[in-house]
Amino acid sequence: MLRIWGRTTSSNVQKVLWLAGEIGLDYERVDAGGPFGKVDEPAYRAMNPNGLVPTIADDGFVLWESNTICRYLAARHGAESMYPSPLQRRADVERWMDWSSTALAPALFPAFWGLVRTPAPQRDRDAIVASADKSAAALRILDAQLAGRPFLCGDALTLADVTCGINTYRWFNLDFAAADYRRPAMPNLQAWYERLAARPAYRQAVMIPIT
Repeated sequence: MLRIWGRTTSSNVQKVLWLAGEIGLDYERVDAGGPFGKVDEPAYRAMNPNGLVPTIADDGFVLWESNTICRYLAARHGAESMYPSPLQRRADVERWMDWSSTALAPALFPAFWGLVRTPAPQRDRDAIVASADKSAAALRILDAQLAGRPFLCGDALTLADVTCGINTYRWFNLDFAAADYRRPAMPNLQAWYERLAARPAYRQAVMIPIT
């Protein structure tokens, strides 16, 4: 059976859990990272020298890096709609997967850290607002991409939506009011988020308290 190491509140772990739910994979999850530790133990470092989550083991094959894990699982289990095989369609999906890791997630991370992991008296409001503005700029790209289409790469949910949808949940649910910041309206993004929120696998894996 597929084994997944990682805590459910990790955005990178959530990608893998959401995908597993969408394509009906059976798996065993092992709490690791954050308050659960394990990631600095020699046995874990032997699997993942970075000491990060997630890590998977699939019939003896060990893999880390969340986007690569998603690609592997979708390809291994024939999830053609999630990860299409025609080269140009696949490249389109992978572009958004990489963009989510290089543009969207780094933009939002300081706001997440400031609003969730930092006690209120110690928060740097300017840093949170700067992060929110940078995130909004990135999300406007998604909003434009979603004009006239239900999902990022067309009519079907793909790994592009999976990787970008994690931080979109955080965007809509972080307490920006605590930093006196108001999210700009992005109707296409909002409608896409509502479509994701209607999916049971998204609700189970992603729509949980942000900690």
